[in-house]
Amino acid sequence: GLLFGAAGAGGGGGHADSITQAGGAGGAGGNGGLFSSGGAGGDGGTSVSATGGTGGVGGTGGLFGAGGAGGVGGATGGGTGGLGGAGGTGGMFGAGSSG
Repeated sequence: GLLFGAAGAGGGGGHADSITQAGGAGGAGGNGGLFSSGGAGGDGGTSVSATGGTGGVGGTGGLFGAGGAGGVGGATGGGTGGLGGAGGTGGMFGAGSSG
């Protein structure tokens, strides 16, 4: 978002379709405009037994906007769960967000 428009959320990571594939990483959230918050990071893709995808990073807030939330790490059946994405940075007057 440029001035007041909302920032777009990051896309979700692809879900693995074979046992050995890792889940795809979530996309980063868009950055907020002057008064708008950053978009949320996309969630990591799930995996059958390999590593879940990493969550996307939250977008940076605009001058008065809050940072976007980080995406959730992808779940897995037998391997390691994906890491959560980092929260976005707040603008000059906006709050940061948790990962």
